[in-house]
Amino acid sequence: MAQTSVAETGTAHDTHGKNYWALTLGSIGVVFGDIGTSPLYAFKEALHAADVAKLPHVPAVYGILSLIFWTLILIVTLKYVLMLLRADNKGEGGTFSLMSLAQQAAPQSSALIFRLGIAGASFFYGDAVITPAISVLSAVEGLKLVHPHFETVVVPLALVILFALFYSQSSGTAKVARYFGPICVVWFFALGLGGLVHVVANPAIIVALNPMWGFDLIRDYGFIAFPVMGLVFLAVTGAEALYADLGHFGRKPIQGAWVFVLACLLLNYLGQGALVLADPSAAKNSFYLLYPKELLVPMVLLATMATVIASQAVITGAFSFTRQAIQLGLLPRLGIVHTSESMAGQIYMPRVNWILFVFVVGAVIMFQTSGKLAAAYGIAVTANMVLDSAILFFVVWKLWNRPLWQAAAVMIPLVLIEQFFFLANMTKIYEGGWLPLAMAATMALIMLTWRRGSSILAKETRHAQADIEWLVRKLEAKPPHRVPGTAVFLTADPNAAPTALMHNLKHNRVLHERNIILTIKTSDTPRVLNSERIKVEPIADGFTRVTARFGFMETPNIQKVFTLCRKKDLNIDIGGTSFFLSRRSLKISKKSEMPMFQDQLFIALARQAEDATTYFQIPIDRVVEVGTQVAV
Repeated sequence: MAQTSVAETGTAHDTHGKNYWALTLGSIGVVFGDIGTSPLYAFKEALHAADVAKLPHVPAVYGILSLIFWTLILIVTLKYVLMLLRADNKGEGGTFSLMSLAQQAAPQSSALIFRLGIAGASFFYGDAVITPAISVLSAVEGLKLVHPHFETVVVPLALVILFALFYSQSSGTAKVARYFGPICVVWFFALGLGGLVHVVANPAIIVALNPMWGFDLIRDYGFIAFPVMGLVFLAVTGAEALYADLGHFGRKPIQGAWVFVLACLLLNYLGQGALVLADPSAAKNSFYLLYPKELLVPMVLLATMATVIASQAVITGAFSFTRQAIQLGLLPRLGIVHTSESMAGQIYMPRVNWILFVFVVGAVIMFQTSGKLAAAYGIAVTANMVLDSAILFFVVWKLWNRPLWQAAAVMIPLVLIEQFFFLANMTKIYEGGWLPLAMAATMALIMLTWRRGSSILAKETRHAQADIEWLVRKLEAKPPHRVPGTAVFLTADPNAAPTALMHNLKHNRVLHERNIILTIKTSDTPRVLNSERIKVEPIADGFTRVTARFGFMETPNIQKVFTLCRKKDLNIDIGGTSFFLSRRSLKISKKSEMPMFQDQLFIALARQAEDATTYFQIPIDRVVEVGTQVAV
């Protein structure tokens, strides 16, 4: 799971005393929810692949456990806990924050870093679809062990749980989020204790931590073991959340929580290995068979709660991630509903929510079991991790001022390991791996088309606009009729006369007493301090230029802009102000710079965009829209 948003827990810059422990508890519930549910299917599916490949039973068990352990150490502990958590962008983490950080550190490689960021972002959406589907399915599948007849209700029950989860998003999660941490602490204790019983019964299983078992599996069986390695990587799904949630919990609470989480995960995986060595038939569901029959139903219920929490984190992460993409100009404006008056980051995006739900339901119906979904899951996660590592290389090299050879010595081995796992997962492309590849290709096309189309639209709009300084001089030479009040003209270019202003002068032949040329810009930082948000520049008598900056993790708000303007001695009464907006009607130009299909896609996306009135939270009764036609 990647790019989670957990604003309900607050920000995490104070990590001292009681707050540290509260944040540590919160991170166990949200940051580690996804990786904490991996024991439900990771070892079981890897072992199933080994059986299919006819690998010897004992070497396969030891080899899988060794690979899981060292993957957790090298990928999660070394890369994420010790390295990426240090790569904070003003306290924030995630793919877009890392991309922005790397672009600032290595501007000469900005275009390459941008492409890597787009690719990583595209694979995130595949991850966001598969995580709820595989997590909930794997939890509910435990019912088949309670009674064979329950097999027929697994998929319907999973769909009911998923519908309830997505339906509840509109009301926010603040009321239930406080229980995430305690529930997941109980879950991790259950993981650890369930495994510990079998480790004590067969303490020799500890030798599986020797890396030679993993090397031997790869060396002796080579390509035959590839599918096994691909499924081993499922043990680290959700590791991306450690970095994505950096701004919400802070580095030290996440690092502290990882020590506890890692211990519980290792005990559970070792316990599954010990169980299967003692009873090979337990391989059919090595997780649930760790527990006595009388505890099966409670464990299914606990696992379901844990997977719902993991799914909740990735859904809210999709909202946060999409808002960042919108702010960075990669997606059209989509509706955002704030579900908390006190937590600005707690948002709900209706369209994103229900599109995700449709795809999740489609994945559940298409694949039916967590085992079949596992093939698709691995590609999404490994691709995302490889791309993040490639971007991190520029941060280590340029931002941390390490010599090129040192940066390469640290990052190249990690990238090679992740690429090895990615190639292993690619062997499953016909068994479901095509799904995240198709979704990533679609999302990359959408984001690149929107960015390129917006650039062309901005260029065409500039051609039709006059320079604001020139217009002011013309108006001073030949003043139009003035009317009382304040007019605000929104424009992307603060140096150009807004189209709405030109049309107002041309058709109405009037000018307000006070005219505000307002431009809202997105910063390359996650958030902007209020002291740095507003810039007010007088242009001439009756004309003022206001530039407002918002971070890519913030939602622009006109009321906030006006409140801060008052501190700059520019008092604007929103109740007595008219907002002039341009509504563009797009058509395809005969000399378009994009292929026909991209033109059509861009125009279709533009039609889905939320209007500026709603997005910027402007009072509807104060808006005047001026229609214009633009060819792209």
